[in-house]
Amino acid sequence: MPITLRGQCLVANKSLKDPNFHKTIVLLLEHTVGGATGLVLNRPSSILVAHALSGHFQIPNSDRVVFMGGPVEPSALLMLHDVHALGGPEVSTSPGVFIAESSDAFEQVLRTNDSNDDYGDRFRIFSGYSGWGEGQLEQEIDNGDWLLHPGGHQLVFGIDPYEAYDIALRQIFDATQLLPYRMTDPTLN
Repeated sequence: MPITLRGQCLVANKSLKDPNFHKTIVLLLEHTVGGATGLVLNRPSSILVAHALSGHFQIPNSDRVVFMGGPVEPSALLMLHDVHALGGPEVSTSPGVFIAESSDAFEQVLRTNDSNDDYGDRFRIFSGYSGWGEGQLEQEIDNGDWLLHPGGHQLVFGIDPYEAYDIALRQIFDATQLLPYRMTDPTLN
């Protein structure tokens, strides 16, 4: 296993039954010997972004929703964005994906998004995050609970979150070519 998995995605194996992570994709924001943190990418909520940020920013109403980033600190709001002018190596999680680390960055991303709708999903807001203690994630990976997938802009912003899990699994199985993604003949099991 690489020294750090930062920027990689964890794809829950179908056998993982924890309701917090069943059929999820988690982008790892940090991974050190002390533990790991990440955001669930494919759990949209029913909470509108405009409502969640109303006490902090004035943004127009839209159908954008807050994503459930994980069970840790569910009242904390985090933002992933793709505004390169605001990003730098210290806040980049994977190619083309950045973390807004301050309220100023939140505001600049929101302002950039309002002024140019041609860019599509320039940001996603997450409520809470996922966390693992020292050695916990490594043990879960060794147990087969998680499959590794390269993180990136397309997986974070370019895929329908309701289809992302199946797409990521298919990509993993295609890359490893050990077994077909779906067995068409059950007698081959």
